[in-house]
Parts: sequence; C-alpha cells; structure tokens
Amino acid sequence: MSAVGIADFITDPQLLGRWFDGPSWANWFTVLKGAFAQPMDEGEREHFIELAQRPPPQNRCRELWCAVGRRGGKDSIASAIATYAAVVVDWVPYLRPGERAVIICLAVDRNQAQIVFSYIKAFFELVELLKPLVHRLTGDTIELKNGVDITVATCSYRAIRGKTIALAVLDEVAFWRDEGGSYVNPDVEVYSALVPALATLRKAGAMIVGISSVYRKAGLLYNKWRENYGRPGDIVVIRAPSITFNPTLDQVDIDADIALDPQRGEAEWLSEWRSDLADYVDRQVVEALVMQNRHEIPPRADTGYLGFVDVSGGSADSYTAAVAHRDEKSGVGVLDALREIRPPFSPEAATAEHAAFFKSYNLSRIVGDKYAAQWPVEAFQKHGIAYEPSERSKSEIYVEILASLNAHKVELLDNPRLIAQLCGLERRVVRGTGREVVDHGIGRHDDVVNAAMGALLLAVSEPTMLEWAAAVNANSGMWHAWLCQRERQAGLRY
Repeated sequence: MSAVGIADFITDPQLLGRWFDGPSWANWFTVLKGAFAQPMDEGEREHFIELAQRPPPQNRCRELWCAVGRRGGKDSIASAIATYAAVVVDWVPYLRPGERAVIICLAVDRNQAQIVFSYIKAFFELVELLKPLVHRLTGDTIELKNGVDITVATCSYRAIRGKTIALAVLDEVAFWRDEGGSYVNPDVEVYSALVPALATLRKAGAMIVGISSVYRKAGLLYNKWRENYGRPGDIVVIRAPSITFNPTLDQVDIDADIALDPQRGEAEWLSEWRSDLADYVDRQVVEALVMQNRHEIPPRADTGYLGFVDVSGGSADSYTAAVAHRDEKSGVGVLDALREIRPPFSPEAATAEHAAFFKSYNLSRIVGDKYAAQWPVEAFQKHGIAYEPSERSKSEIYVEILASLNAHKVELLDNPRLIAQLCGLERRVVRGTGREVVDHGIGRHDDVVNAAMGALLLAVSEPTMLEWAAAVNANSGMWHAWLCQRERQAGLRY
C-alpha cells in the first residue's frame, strides 16, 4: 500500500472512511494533520493553533497526548492511528531479521484495552483492502504479513520488555493503577519502559499516543499537560471538552450531568482537572517507612500486640487482618504482620483463619470496621476472640494516622499491595460541606491498607509500659482518666 497522509487514510471510503464520515470529525483531522506534520492550509493551521494553543510541529511528533472528555471519540481515533501505523509506515528497514514491529494498546485492564483493539480488529475484518494483510488473528493479537503485530496488554512495564515498539496507545492513562505489583505509579513506570522500546524505530516515526479523560492533578497525563501544553516541541498535548471533538453530543444532557456533581462532571465532560482531589501521602514518605525485605515479624512473648480487621463478605473485597505494636523505647508504631484473603471465599472459613492468626500473637480482643451489624462480633466470638467495632470510620483512621506517617513514627512491612494502596489513597473535599475525607481512588481498593493503618493507629495511641505502670500506681481517678483518654485515642469501649 502506497504511503498516504493519515487524514486521507482515515477518510478514504475504501479504507476507514465509512466510520469517519461527516463534519463531526473535522477537529480530530486537524489535530492529526498537525501532529503528523501533514500539509495544512492557513485555515487548518490557525484551527490547530486554537485547539493545541501552539503552532503545529515541523516534523511528526514523538508523543501525542489527548486529554479529551468522555464520548469525544478518543478510542476511535486511537484505533485509526494504530491501523495507519501498522499498514502505511514501513518499519522493515529498521528491523533485524526475524524482528517484528509491535503496535501495542495498553490500558488499566484487558477489558479496557480490548476497546481500541476491537475497533482495529474490525477494520481488518471488514475493509477489503486490509483483509489480505492479515497473517493470523487471535483474541489479543493481529499478525500482519508486513512484519507488524498489533497486540493488547494491561498497564505493566513487563508487557513491554523485549518488544520493539512502533506505536504505543495508552488508553485512559489518567486512571491507571497497580494493586499487586512492585510499583505504585504504573503510568510512569510504563512510560519509562516505553522510551527504550521505541528507540529502534524512532527514525521511522515510532510514537506514543496517550488518550484519556482527565482526573486529579497528578500522574503522567497531568505532568505531560503541565510541562508541554501550549509549548513548541515534538510533544503535542490537546485538552478540550467532549463536545469540541464530538459536536453531536447533547449539551443539555452534559449540563444536567455536571449539575449532579460539578467536580466529577467538569472533569468528565469539560476536561477540567479536579481541584477537590489530592494525594493522601507523598510516595517518598511511604518509601522511607518501608523496612526493606521485612515481610513479617514473628510473635514475641514479651510484646503486647493490637489487631485490626477489615471484614468482607467474600464476593468483591478482600478480608484483611493486621497486627501491630508500639516500640517501648522509640514510641514508633511497628506493623508486624498482615494477612489478606482475596475473594471468592467463605466468610466463616476466612474468619477462622484470621482468628488463628490473631491468636498466634496472643490476641483475644481485636478492633474492626463496622460491618454487617453483629455478624463479625458473633463470628469471632465462636473462636474465642472479642470483636470491637471501631468508633472511627476508615477515613478518620487515615486522617489521624497521617501525622505519624509524615513524622516517620511508623514502620511498614515490605508489602507491594500495602504500598500501592497507601499511595493510591486520595484526599477529597465533600461537595457542599467543605469536609475532607480520605478514600481509595476510582477502580482502586483499600482493604489491605485499612487493616494496616487501623492496627498502627491503635499502636501509636497505645501508652508505653512506663506510662501504664504510672497510671496503675496512681489513684483510681487517674486510672479512670487514662482509660477515658485511651478510649478517645483508640476508638475502644471499656
């Protein structure tokens, strides 16, 4: 197939034109012509400047970041770019014998990544000019006869290693997260892995295309926008409302949705970064608290432990338990052990397992979240453990333990899921009240971190043995005052 411009490729009725017909795609074509350094008339050039807040690059850009609202056509355009890169660009002169160029679609999970991939797959199945190029087609890979593979993967740097990348599509990159890996910023880690993977084919035009609605003021997409939007160079950043790139949307529906929740709606439809969200704790603080290669501390007879449990019904969330103690000399809260039972599971069996775990640390009394009324109380009572519902919500636990985290008054286990969930917590302002709460972000979890922070808050609130001895030797009034103080601090009832 002869080389053609990307806008011509997409609009050609014998290629993708049937899916990109009509004036509603005009703004996208302007962006693509500018980003790919295609010839533009004066009107198109002025329009590109209006959309990108900068002149078009002199040469094809190395990175294109599109922070566009929902239903703005991002996935459709990304699939068209990927198809163009796969069949028009000649990668072979830059490849070693047997080496294949890879077009990779990355997303937070395979279902999300499959959206763009399904569009691409449909092009090769339905377009007569593209059908003969297919060598083999599987559920997650299209192998072409020209030495190009189009594939799909989750947002893991491991999916990139060893591949020669021609084009990487980062789908909904503002919402990427990792729950169980050894890193907590998958967007940054993936980007770092992509840079060398693209190096071989840079001269042929290898590039990164990031597409997403906006979210909070953090992460790769936000940083790319902050550093490059409106500035000259080979990184093009577009930020625009949904209706700019899809004028067929009904503004009345958009306005109604924004009225329900202005912060969310303005991010989703207007591409306004959320001002009500912020990181709960700095990643560098968390990394400094992690005791490298300490995965668990065995129980000791001379140590007093405290336990916290985050109960789950067994279908969606994990059932987690944590044990911590306070170091008598330093006053530091130490996380000793952490258990997670992932769904699906039997709640009764999981409770028995956690009860045995707590008993191994000589605990006959624990604290847990207020879950399912009396069920946890009765379930743990069967195993000889008293369950006290916490008087703090998980948000209140996070707020109160934060000072100890920032003051380096806790020690964390080297547990990747704990680290990822802790770094994934967000502070947000409740609309209309001004009240600040802490919770996990969209698509994330906090089962592990909730149990760990609950146990640590009990530990740092626990008086030292010297304080306890002084209280015991004092009169009963001081003893009662100490008990009341501990009740206020730890959320326990006596």
